[in-house]
Amino acid sequence: MAARARAITTIDSRTAAFTAANLGEAKKGHGTVVLDVRQVTLLADYFVIVGADSAAQVKAIVDAVDEGLSELGHRPMSIEGKKDGRWVLIDFGDVIVHVLQEKERSYYKLEQFWNQALIVDRKEWLED
Repeated sequence: MAARARAITTIDSRTAAFTAANLGEAKKGHGTVVLDVRQVTLLADYFVIVGADSAAQVKAIVDAVDEGLSELGHRPMSIEGKKDGRWVLIDFGDVIVHVLQEKERSYYKLEQFWNQALIVDRKEWLED
């Protein structure tokens, strides 16, 4: 019997979150925040929140994160909201990436909602 081919993730959740943050920044995302949520929820290990100025930019960031992490074997379980391009959630299981236009970001205030999570210092994840 032939073995089924399986996608093997070669990166851990921290590396995946940092990669997602840097991919968002490379597409001119702004106000990027990486939250370590391991101590406050079972939903994921990290949340990455990236701001964008338009629906087109949201979609470009989402595509870059999806493609970049998929190339590393870290494929999304689902992507929600891409059609509208206002708030897109990319669920990788251990990492959840939120890409939001500023109107949605300032309305929903995810960083405040998850205020008990640890904010990962930008110096730890930002690539030179």
